[in-house]
Amino acid sequence: MRMRQSLAQFEEAFREEAAESVVRRESLRKQSAQRARVRRVERSRKQGKLRFALLALSIVLTAVIVTVVMFETLAMLVG
Repeated sequence: MRMRQSLAQFEEAFREEAAESVVRRESLRKQSAQRARVRRVERSRKQGKLRFALLALSIVLTAVIVTVVMFETLAMLVG
């Protein structure tokens, strides 16, 4: 009788441990997916900042070049 009771307790403990293991694995999977999402968003944000800086630089550079060429052309026409 005692052997059956301890065996039943052992089996119940095993089932509980297996259930906890499933919950723990699912929790780890969700955490991993969340970290991946955060990394992807951060990488996208960094790339966006870089692209914006390059766009702003190209606009300013274009404006400077156009202004210089315009004044050079005007100077050639007038003088």
